[in-house]
Amino acid sequence: MAEGEALETLMGDEEGGRLDVFLSHGLGVTRSFAQRLLKEGRVEGPGGRLRPAAKVLPGAAYRVALPEPEGMEIEPEPAAFGVVYEDRDLAVIDKPAGLVVHPAPGHWRGTLVHGLLWRYPEMRLLRNRLRPGIVHRLDATTSGLMVVARRQEAMEELQRMFQARRVTKEYLALAQGALPSDRGTLSGPIARDPENPLRMAVVEGGRPALTGYRVLWRRGGASLTVCSLFTGRTHQIRVHMAALGHPLFGDALYGASRGRELGRVFLHSWCLAFPHPVTGVPLSFRLPLPRELREGLTPIVQNTPNQ
Repeated sequence: MAEGEALETLMGDEEGGRLDVFLSHGLGVTRSFAQRLLKEGRVEGPGGRLRPAAKVLPGAAYRVALPEPEGMEIEPEPAAFGVVYEDRDLAVIDKPAGLVVHPAPGHWRGTLVHGLLWRYPEMRLLRNRLRPGIVHRLDATTSGLMVVARRQEAMEELQRMFQARRVTKEYLALAQGALPSDRGTLSGPIARDPENPLRMAVVEGGRPALTGYRVLWRRGGASLTVCSLFTGRTHQIRVHMAALGHPLFGDALYGASRGRELGRVFLHSWCLAFPHPVTGVPLSFRLPLPRELREGLTPIVQNTPNQ
């Protein structure tokens, strides 16, 4: 398998169906792209490499060597997300927790990108085929506001604005324990955790990262905090708060001992502001906490001892 490719295994679940149709559904790609995978010898199953018209065998393992993501052809399909604002150039969406932003190993279908292409077919014309319209991202466990581009000009300008830090991004986060200061700035460099490849960590020589925070209130061993992102590193707020000794409720990956009943991390993108990438008109959006976090807040505070 070449560098940049990914290996995916699908288990046959229907007898007699065409293999190209089965691959299309299983991977969330177009049928023509599934046929291309077969013709290029990227699919192996019972008997070795298979043809597009081969039939699916129930319980059989089919191994697919996917090319680099930029070469994939995504098949649009509905996805659950809300639309806060839209015009011909962009959309501001409400991403629920649990929705993965773009295809990746283990998440080849049912992503936000699949849903965006379903709602906005013109986004197929954007040059980034795997992440059309995506100029920033939220973790799968994070909910809230995201801006996506519907046209190439808007996408390029939004990317420049994010790089120049002309976009305001604020998150509501519930941290374990009482933070020692009412406000502060966290600046530990972030890289892959050398002891756990699933996590990021504050690591010497990592990429520079800057997070601002201010505490709204402290109750019962919990601190409701507004976090501002000045850089965009993977898991940045989660990593910085954990390094401070105050992981977010529900974030078992980064050491949280409480909040698992939420079924997600208590982190929500609630504020997003930026100039319109085409007109320059200032845009500003606020999105309250989703229902599961609102309803989970009171019992968490009541049942969490002071720390």
